[in-house]
Amino acid sequence: MSELRFDNRVAIVTGAGGGLGRAHALLLAKRGAKVVVNDLGGTMDGTGGGASSAADKVVEEIKAAGGQAVASYDGVDTWEGAQKIVAKAKEAFGKLDIVINNAGILRDVSFLKMTDEDWEKVLRVHLTGTMYVSKAAWPLLRENNYGRVVNTTSAAGLYGNFGQANYSSAKLGIVGLSKTLAHEGAKYNIKVNVIAPIAKSRMTETVMPPNVLEKLAPEYVSALVAYLVSDKCEDSAQVYAVGGGYFSRVAVMEAEGIGLPVEKVSPEAVAEQWAKINDMTGAKAYGNAMEAAGAAMKFAMM
Repeated sequence: MSELRFDNRVAIVTGAGGGLGRAHALLLAKRGAKVVVNDLGGTMDGTGGGASSAADKVVEEIKAAGGQAVASYDGVDTWEGAQKIVAKAKEAFGKLDIVINNAGILRDVSFLKMTDEDWEKVLRVHLTGTMYVSKAAWPLLRENNYGRVVNTTSAAGLYGNFGQANYSSAKLGIVGLSKTLAHEGAKYNIKVNVIAPIAKSRMTETVMPPNVLEKLAPEYVSALVAYLVSDKCEDSAQVYAVGGGYFSRVAVMEAEGIGLPVEKVSPEAVAEQWAKINDMTGAKAYGNAMEAAGAAMKFAMM
């Protein structure tokens, strides 16, 4: 395959001052994209902000390598901030083609000890922030009749994780949001996909040993992101696990299930059929909610 290029494409990467976002921004710029490097400059728990150094350093790296980039210091967690991020792309480069929602924070704590602020702040940055930036970008992508959006979930969102009720809730919400946006964007050639990355970052450095982290460079994730935002990618509404050279599609699967005549539906009947209800042999992934609903309706109409 010929080299994937992004000449004449304009991309926004949020949370691009370090880690995954920085790697995404550098790779796209190296391959010709004009990049808005967005980073609030806050701490890992979402406090602080307003420091321009993180985004500026990445912009300097891109320019030193011959690429084009501008910095954005606005937060994704307000509608005004998201609008300013998108406006920066329009003002600097005249359009927008690619959005990579990567910004995030952590406030890990057991569910019992979690405060309202811990809950609200994490959901606002991850889930609402992804929505705000995507919504601000949507009119430009529709005007282009072209768009590539990559959002960021997590294994914690897909499978749950102790001490991360806020984070995992936000991350699974991003999956639902992304799948719906993929359906709504289809007729405008807007493709929306999701990654569940594992990589060295300030979030993972506190929970993984150095010998593991050294094999989880962010660049190994960015390769997939670059493909997903390229002209070559025709897939949409998909979720991909990625990290350390590992790539895999993740899907919500529904078993074939069993059908009971409505007059025989009872707790006891459910108990009797429990093994068959849980049997994932022949399970499938549905393309949208109506397809999934149709599986249940076929039994109801019998």
